[in-house]
Order: sequence, then C-alpha cells, then structure tokens
Amino acid sequence: MDGAGHKQAAQGNAMLVFAQFGAGRIGAIHAANLAASGSARLAHVVDVNAAAGAALARKHGARVSDTATALADPAVGAVIIASSTDTHADLVIAAARSGKAIFCEKPIDLSLAHVDEALAAVRDAGMPMLVGFNRRFDPNFAELHRRIGAGAIGTVEQVVITSRDPGPPPLDYIRVSGGMFRDMTIHDFDMARWMLNEEPIEVFANGAALVDPAIAAAGDIDTAMVLLRCASGRMAHINNSRRATYGYDQRVEVHGSLGRLVAGNRVGTTVEQADATSIATDKPLHFFLERYAEAYRIELAAFIDAVVNQAPMPVGAEDGRRALVLADAALQSLRENRPVRVA
Repeated sequence: MDGAGHKQAAQGNAMLVFAQFGAGRIGAIHAANLAASGSARLAHVVDVNAAAGAALARKHGARVSDTATALADPAVGAVIIASSTDTHADLVIAAARSGKAIFCEKPIDLSLAHVDEALAAVRDAGMPMLVGFNRRFDPNFAELHRRIGAGAIGTVEQVVITSRDPGPPPLDYIRVSGGMFRDMTIHDFDMARWMLNEEPIEVFANGAALVDPAIAAAGDIDTAMVLLRCASGRMAHINNSRRATYGYDQRVEVHGSLGRLVAGNRVGTTVEQADATSIATDKPLHFFLERYAEAYRIELAAFIDAVVNQAPMPVGAEDGRRALVLADAALQSLRENRPVRVA
C-alpha cells in the first residue's frame, strides 16, 4: 500500500488497526491506551520475548506475529514501535516501505546516520511519523507552551528544565542505552527546543557519576548540567540526576521579557498538612509511568487523529533527529570540556 492508499484507508475505516512491536512496560501502556481509545484496535503484537508478547496479545485480543506477517497485513494502517532502541530504525524503514503510519518511541536510533536512513525511507514512502516525546502532551507543559505562544510573558529569554529520576536504571540497561544524554536528556533537549521556539546553535555540557561509581565504570554519567545557546542569545539550562530521593522531579520554568511561567511537579494529592512545626505536602509521583500517564493517552490520541484526518504530526520525525543532534553535541562537549557548535 502506497502513501495515498494508506491515507484513503485511514479515512475510510472507523477503527485504525495497529501492529505493535514491543511488549515491555511502555508497550503495555500503549496497548492499554489503544484498547481504551475507542478509535483503534490492536491486531498484532511482535516481541522477542514470546511469553510477554503472548500475554499482551491475549489481554487485548490481538495475535502474536512476526515482523513480516504484521507488516504484510493490509488491514494494519499504523504501527507502534516500543521495542528496544536498537530495533527502532530498521522497523521504521520496514513500516514505511509497507505503507504504515509510524509511532516510534525515542530515540529513533543511537546513530545519526541510521536515523537519516530511516527518515529518508519515511519521506520516500510518504508516511506520517510521530516520535514519542510524550512530555509535549502533558497538560501542564502544553498549557505553559500555549501561554508562551500567546505572548503571556513577552519574548522568551531563559528556559530552565529540571528532570531527575528517583533512581538509576539497571547497569545492563545503562550499558546499551547510548548514555545519559541520548537516553534521558533527549526528552529535555526536545522540551528546550519546543519552549525556545528556536534551534540551539551551541551546547556546553558537564557531568559526573555521583550516584553510583559502577555507572562511571560502565562509561556513563548519572548527573549532568547542560547549557544551550541560540543565535538570538536565548538560553536553556537542563539539570539531570539519576537520583531524587523525594520522587520523580519534573519542572519547567520559562522567563521572558514580561514575566515568567512555571510548571511544577505532579503530586499524589493536593492535601496540605500544617502544624506548629511544618507544612507538608505529598511527594512528586514516583516515576514516568505515573507522572506521564495522561500524557501517554493524549499522545496516542493525537497520533490517531493526525493519521485519520491527514493532519501534520505534532511531533515529527525531524524533531527526533534534532534532539539526537543535541545529545551527540552534549556528549562531545562533555568529553572535550568545551562548548560545541551545532550544525
């Protein structure tokens, strides 16, 4: 099915039929959101872990398939790529050539050259593609961005992004993740670009392993500060840590010529307890599955809407590429201890 055929099929069917690659924790989230959407159906689940794939398929009335079978199904109009990062780009290429709309988790690949190969296949096939930068769909961050666009704080001058995990992932994951900048900070690079509404031209990064010396032994860092500079002089500062004892710390502040906007953490409840010694509130939600549950639902709905209505993707393939360019520049800056220009 070519691009035009895909668009006609998407418009003509009441339900958009999906094949999903990956049955892990993020795959389970996407499959559940598909089932609850009312406008889509999961038909195929593909995973190297046969038990996980079978369990997810059984739960949602899908079938366990291999890649070729899933992509050959003419009923399938879209794919979700939620498998391991090393499979993303090849699956993007295969899905594009099979005439399927593509929802791909970040990053598209750890290699910029492989990303460019995948994006060329998407362009050649004329397929729509969304990259899973779910934070853009968080209602608080989206409202902050809307107010920037409405001129609420005048001209943006500074963006400050805090993103700290409650704890580091397993070392086996860190060894294959591509490093903190490509795995974790890549979300923040995308957020910075979105809030600045201008491409950074320079990256200066610093980092260390302060949480676990084993992370340094694995060739990575767990603590970082990154400064982005734009041609206009606008700046963004990103601070990351793999350890936040108080929960998943996700905050954004944007300062402008007329004021500032702040989006704070999501907490379990808004109940505040006060006594003679202190005022206490709930901690931030524990981790990303809880913090961004609503964002994942909105993200998938936005993808389905864009495919069915042939609308532009709210987060496109090029956004995935640009974030990786910044991640690569940050890694170079860290290694060489200097600012790095971004092409």
